Amino acid sequence: MSPAPEDGTSTTVTNGTVQQGGIAFTTTHWSVVLEAQGESPAAQEALEKLCRTYWRPIYGFVRRQGVGATDAEDLTQGFFAQLLERRDLGAVRREKGRLRSYMLAALKHFMADERRRAMAIKRGRGERPIPLEDPGAGEWTEIEPSDSLTADRIYERRWAATVLDRALELLKQEYAATANAVLFDSLAQLLPDEPGAPSRAEIAAQFGMTENAVAQAFHRFRQRYQTLIRQEVAHTVATPADIDEELRHLIVVLRA
Repeated sequence: MSPAPEDGTSTTVTNGTVQQGGIAFTTTHWSVVLEAQGESPAAQEALEKLCRTYWRPIYGFVRRQGVGATDAEDLTQGFFAQLLERRDLGAVRREKGRLRSYMLAALKHFMADERRRAMAIKRGRGERPIPLEDPGAGEWTEIEPSDSLTADRIYERRWAATVLDRALELLKQEYAATANAVLFDSLAQLLPDEPGAPSRAEIAAQFGMTENAVAQAFHRFRQRYQTLIRQEVAHTVATPADIDEELRHLIVVLRA
């Protein structure tokens, strides 16, 4: 699902807070982790949130290495357990601290170590596991090995898809909170790449609205979706100045 992000919104930074299109959000998860180097409860919580976000991209990369599903789950869990246990983030330069790049480099190093030791990662090695969704619950667990893309490209694609999914889920929660869950479902189908989407006329008839009202509602829907995508990306960079560059990379990945 493509969000078609646009650069028509403005961004300002005031006292460490990013102001985007009238919506302010605080210091990013990644900057909290870097500044505290994992030693504070806030940094630990932020790192756990980021690990949950990166489960799918990391798992996709591991699977593309020819690792079976169960072993890939164990390796992915082992990688995150080690990351949380060691909190070894000193090698990350803050001005270049994009979580997407750091995670991939750290994963490659982790897998190289595992190969050198020829060590099988077993479930429940004693580390505290990350509370993740069941990796077997989604179709994405089985598609990576047969994909013609490289492991790095699969990682990037899963990263982009996760950003969009999380932003859309936040938007869904907002609509549900205002008793507009059904309207959300209809407007979401108007996003690009959605097969069998209803026409605006059909949505208008369903909700007793004019087509112009549906068009306006969808415009607000897209604008908020784009803001939430930006917010999700913002949490994975060290400084607000990195947001636009990471967003441009997201668009490149989606269009590839």
